[in-house]
Amino acid sequence: MPDLTHGDDAAAVNALRSAVMRLSRRLKHQRVDESLSPTEMSVLGTLARCGSATPGELARKEHVQPPSMTRIVALLEAKGLVRLEPHPEDRRQKVVTQTEQAEAMLEESRRKRNAFLAGLVEGLAEDEWVALRTAAPVLEKLAHL
Repeated sequence: MPDLTHGDDAAAVNALRSAVMRLSRRLKHQRVDESLSPTEMSVLGTLARCGSATPGELARKEHVQPPSMTRIVALLEAKGLVRLEPHPEDRRQKVVTQTEQAEAMLEESRRKRNAFLAGLVEGLAEDEWVALRTAAPVLEKLAHL
């Protein structure tokens, strides 16, 4: 295992953190619907990726407290982006499901952000693009640890 606290490895970790944060900020500005917060967009993305979930499950996946998720879900429901349905096994629970409107908005958001990234990638040399393409699955893994 590399020493991630000293030398070149520590510098690489620092550079990765800085680059990911800057790129993330730039991507956040490529929003389709300015009325949604980044957290609301993240919840919709989680529903798209993982399927329907209870508010408690969403809170764990999004690393927020359950009362916060309850408020987020209520806002998304009021905007017509999710619906609450009875839990099939526990009548005390509700299941959050994204609507077709949310699916369409997420697809447009992905298209816009992908186009933005594609424009950036066009400025890379071929070997840089190969390295980035190779690193993409590793970055995806890090994002979900």
